[in-house]
Amino acid sequence: MPRTRFRPAPLALAVALSLAAMGASAQVAPAAGQPAVALSIAAQPLAQALNDLARQSRMELMVQPALVAGRSAQAVNGSLTVREALDRLLAGSGLVGVIEGTSIVVRRPPAAASSGAAGAAGETSLAEVRVQAQAEPSALTEHSGSYTTRQAGTSTPLGLSLRETPQSVSVITRQRMEDQGLTQLSDVVAQTPGLVFSQSGNQGSDTSPIYSRGFSVNTYMIDGVRQTDSNYSSIFQTNDMAMFDRVEVVRGASGLMNGIGTPGAAINMIRKRPTADFQASVRAEAGSWNHVRTEADIAGPINASGSVRGRLVAAAQDNDSYIDRLKERKKLLYGAVEADLTAQTQLFAGASVQHHDATGHARGGLPAYYSDGTRTQWSRSASAAPLWAYSKRHYTSVFAALEHRFSDDWKVRATATRTNNFYDELIGYASGGAPVRETGAGVTLWAGRWSATPRQDSLDVQTTGRFDLLGRKHDVAFGAQMSRTSYDAPSYTNWTHAGWSSAIGNIFTWDGTSPAAPPNPSIGRNTSDERLNSAYATVRFKPTDALAVLAGARVVDWSRAQTSTRFSTGATTANNRYESGEVTPYLGLVYDIDRNWSAYTSFTTIFTPQSLRLANGDYMDPQTGDSFELGVKGAFLNDRLNVSGAIYKARQDNLGVAIPNVFAPDGSQAYEAVSGTSTRGFEVEATGEVRPGWQVAAGFSRNLTQDRLLTDVPQNTAKLFTSYRIAGIGKGLTVGGGLRWQNQIYRDNQGAARVRFTQPAYAVVDLMVRYAITDTVAVTANLRNALDKVYYTSVGNSYYGAPRSLQVAVDVRF
Repeated sequence: MPRTRFRPAPLALAVALSLAAMGASAQVAPAAGQPAVALSIAAQPLAQALNDLARQSRMELMVQPALVAGRSAQAVNGSLTVREALDRLLAGSGLVGVIEGTSIVVRRPPAAASSGAAGAAGETSLAEVRVQAQAEPSALTEHSGSYTTRQAGTSTPLGLSLRETPQSVSVITRQRMEDQGLTQLSDVVAQTPGLVFSQSGNQGSDTSPIYSRGFSVNTYMIDGVRQTDSNYSSIFQTNDMAMFDRVEVVRGASGLMNGIGTPGAAINMIRKRPTADFQASVRAEAGSWNHVRTEADIAGPINASGSVRGRLVAAAQDNDSYIDRLKERKKLLYGAVEADLTAQTQLFAGASVQHHDATGHARGGLPAYYSDGTRTQWSRSASAAPLWAYSKRHYTSVFAALEHRFSDDWKVRATATRTNNFYDELIGYASGGAPVRETGAGVTLWAGRWSATPRQDSLDVQTTGRFDLLGRKHDVAFGAQMSRTSYDAPSYTNWTHAGWSSAIGNIFTWDGTSPAAPPNPSIGRNTSDERLNSAYATVRFKPTDALAVLAGARVVDWSRAQTSTRFSTGATTANNRYESGEVTPYLGLVYDIDRNWSAYTSFTTIFTPQSLRLANGDYMDPQTGDSFELGVKGAFLNDRLNVSGAIYKARQDNLGVAIPNVFAPDGSQAYEAVSGTSTRGFEVEATGEVRPGWQVAAGFSRNLTQDRLLTDVPQNTAKLFTSYRIAGIGKGLTVGGGLRWQNQIYRDNQGAARVRFTQPAYAVVDLMVRYAITDTVAVTANLRNALDKVYYTSVGNSYYGAPRSLQVAVDVRF
C-alpha cells in the first residue's frame, strides 16, 4: 500500500499564508488606556517612525507631511507610554507632539509657528493633515524594518503601489538582506519567490542561469537602467548588495520598461540614496570556511543647509569555500551625492567600483557517473577545479540623474550612465569523461578562456505627470532610452589545445596540480558594437475610482555588429544583425473590489534578440510571442502587508533549448530553436508585517512547460522566511527562520547506461537570531542549511549545494 509522504515545505507555506490572512483580517482594537505599550520602532525617517508609533499604539496620527520630511528618528523599543515614545522620536527635531484623546498631533512649537506665519509675504500657513498612521508613500526600504515596500517602479514608470501594479512583483528589502545576510545578488535570487537559481558551477561562471516561469532571465537593471550585453549577460549576476536599498523583481514580460526581454523576469537593483540626517554604520562578519567581511556606510548632509547630501559605502570580503581550492575576494566602493540645485531641481550623481575575484574556480562539478554507468558518490568538498583556474570580474560605473519638477503633477528625469566592465576567466573543470571505478582514470578537463572589457553608455529620459479628462485625474509617462555596448577582445582556443593532454591520471587522488594550464595564446580578435534605442509611452486612465486601465507601447531599434579576426590567416568575418521598428504593446486593467482587494489582468507581446548559437554556429532568430496574466492583490495594515495570487500563460517561438554535449564551432553551448512552446502556471505570495514586530515573506510557484522541455528546472518551488522581534528581552531579541523547497528535477540519457539523473524534492532550512546589546549595537547569527541537507543544485554533473554553515555579524550604528 503506498504511503502518504509528509511534505514540510508546502505545509509550512500554507501555515504562513493562513497566518498572514488572519493578521490582515483581524479587527484592530482601540487603545485600552494602558499606561505602557510594547513598542518596536526602528531608527528610520521620522514620518515612518511616527506612523509606526500610531499603528502600534492603536492611535490616530495628525501631522503636516512637510513638517517631518527629511527628518530622522532614533530607535524606540520596550514598554513605554505613548508620551514617552513620542518625546524620544521628536527629540532634536524642533517639533512638539500633543496627545489629544486617541490622536497624536505633531506641529511646530507655537513661537516657531507664529514666526513662520509672519514670514515672507504671500506665504500660506499649512494646516494639519489627518493621515491616520499612514506616511507619504515611499519605495525606500532602509530603516523601514519591513519585508515589503509601498511602491515599485520596475513594471511601469508610474510609481504605483504593488496593489496598483497589474503584474507579479516581489521585493527583497534592505531589512530582509540584513536579517539573512544576503550580500550577493545570487543570495537574493535564491530567496525570491518564482526565481530558480540553477547553479552548475561556482559564482563568477556562466553555468548558473536564473529561471522564471520556465524562461531564462537576462534582464538586469540598476535604478531602472538596463545592463546590456547580449553576448554575456550572466556577468551581471555578480553584484554586491551593500550599495543597494532593495531588489525589485517583476515576473513575466517587462517589455514596456526594457524594450527587449524574455517573459521570465526582470531584476532591478535600486541604489541607496544620501540621507537628510547624519547616519553611519559598521558591520563585521565572520563565518564558516574562513568567511570574513566588513561593511561601512556613512551618509548625511554635506553643507550647513542640508541642500547637498552624500553617501559612502565600502565593503570587503575574503572567504574560502566548502569546495576545496576555491577562494574568493570581493570589494566594493560606492559614493553618491544628492544636491537640491533649486527648489524644483535635484541632482543625484555617483560612482561605484566592484571586484569579484576567484581562484580554484570551476565551471561545473565532477562527473556524475562511473565508466560502467553507475553513479559516483563524491564528497561535497570535492573540487572539479585545477589550481590554475580563475575568474576575475571588475566593474566601474559613473552616473548622473537630473530631475526637475514643473509642478506637483509633472516632472522630468534624465539619467546618464557609463559602465566599464572587465572579465577574464581561465576555465578549467574536471567534468569530462567518466572515472574507472577501480583506478580513477578516465576523467578529463574542459579548458578554455574568455576575456573582454565591454563599455556601456546609456541615456534615459523620462517624463511623468497627471492630466484632467472628463473631470478625473489620469497618469501618463513617456520617454526614450539609448544605450551602446562595445568591446574589442582577444579570442582563444577553447576546449581543445594542440599538444596538450586534458587527462587526469587518477581523479580519486587528484589535487588540482596536473595537468598544467594549456598553452592558450590569443589567436585573434573579436569586436562587438551593440545598440539599443527605444521610445515608449503609457497612460493610466481612471474612468472610475475603482477601475484603472493601463495602455502603452514601446518601439525598439536594436543592432549588433560583430567582427572576428584570425591571426593565422588574417581573415576577418563580420556578422551584422538588426531589428528595427519592433513594437511591444502593453495593456493592463486593475479593479478595486473593496478597500483591501483588487483584481487585475495584463497582456504584452515578447521580443528579444538572442546570442545563442545553433550547432552550425549561426545565431538564433529573435524570440517572439505573447504573455497573459490574471490575478488578485491585497494590501492590509496601511500597506504594511501585501498579498497576491496570479495565473499566467506565455507562448514562445524560437525558444533556445540546449543540445546536451554539443558545442558550436566557437566552443559555446549549442542550441536548437523550438517554436510554438508555451508555459503556464500560478503564483501566490505574502510579504510584510502580520503583527507588530512579526515580518513574513512567503511564496509558492508552479510552472508547467509544454513537452516538459526544461526537466532540470523545478516545476514547483516554495520559499518562506519569517522573523519576530521580542521587545521585552533586553534591548530586543529577534528570532527568525526560513525554508526553501522544490520538487524533483531530472535529465535523461546520462552516463554510459543512458539513464535518468534525478535530484528528488528537497527542503533547506535556515535559522536566524539577532540580539540588540544596546540601542546602537546588535549581534546577528545565521545558521544556513541548519539540517545539513545533502542535495545537487542541478543535474548533469555532481555540483552540490552548500552544507550547514554559520555566519555571525556585529552591527554598530552611529
